[in-house]
Amino acid sequence: MIQVKVFDYEHEKDLEKDMNHFLSKMDEKKIVDIKYHIAALNEEVDEQIYCFSAMVVYRK
Repeated sequence: MIQVKVFDYEHEKDLEKDMNHFLSKMDEKKIVDIKYHIAALNEEVDEQIYCFSAMVVYRK
């Protein structure tokens, strides 16, 4: 059975920490793919907001 785990953070270090924790518990052979995405939004007050997200596709 194919499963997904989605991660979404404002800071890349938080994403990295949580993904590494999740992946450390997995058998590498079960990982199918990892997708990574960054989005940036510039608010009207000139504040840059980032969204770092990733999706792990794996076999259960």
